[in-house]
Amino acid sequence: MTLPVPSLQELLPTGHARFLGWSCIADPTIAGALARAGFDAVLLDQQHGAYDYKSSCAAITEVALAGKAALVRVPVGDFAMVSRMLDAGAAGIVAPMINTAAQAEALAAAAKFPPVGQRSWGPDRAIVLSGLRDGTEYLKVGNARALTIAMCETAESIAALDAILAVPGIDGILVGPADLSIALSQGAAIDPSGSAVTAALGEIVRKTLAAGKMPCAFAPSAARAREMVAMGFQLVSIGYDSMIIGDAFARLLCEADPSRSG
Repeated sequence: MTLPVPSLQELLPTGHARFLGWSCIADPTIAGALARAGFDAVLLDQQHGAYDYKSSCAAITEVALAGKAALVRVPVGDFAMVSRMLDAGAAGIVAPMINTAAQAEALAAAAKFPPVGQRSWGPDRAIVLSGLRDGTEYLKVGNARALTIAMCETAESIAALDAILAVPGIDGILVGPADLSIALSQGAAIDPSGSAVTAALGEIVRKTLAAGKMPCAFAPSAARAREMVAMGFQLVSIGYDSMIIGDAFARLLCEADPSRSG
């Protein structure tokens, strides 16, 4: 018997923030390790990471074996991949560079079944992982289970945020602070922890919560993750796997040979 994987909707409304393991290395054992380390969910990155459809399917399964849900960040504008990954059992989709209400509508159309969207039918692996008996049961709850998150990472998306949040089928917003800092500085700097980005984060979380949607964020460090939780973000990452692994090995090397720490 397949044990059901909790949906993020079951996980999140508990009154406190949750943490997202972010995986760029397209190896299911890494994604599984993040899930078993205690992260509440794991994101598989197809935009800037090495994941593709096949490796994402394998990682979704490995994360499910750890009893956790997987999100997939699809490439920019790849709405066809949205429904494919949901069919494969992803608990939700993160879509980058959603800058207009029209783009948010296209995202929702790919992620949600009618009458909200236009997602076509084929959720074989999703039904198995959900623990539901059949397609009839899945259809009743499929739209609620498929978390649909639009990324806000440009000045254009901030200007259109109210309209994006008003789109039926958009469940939340995820902020990419590095891209946002580049956009707000007109390409002058990468400063994800700077004052301009921090001010924008506060406005984004306020509007997202007011719309009854879920604010999410990428944080490059544990300290920044704590700050984002304090701002009101409900799902927050802490770095990503290749960054963390590289930092951990560098730290071990310096502990073994302090002369390398300079």
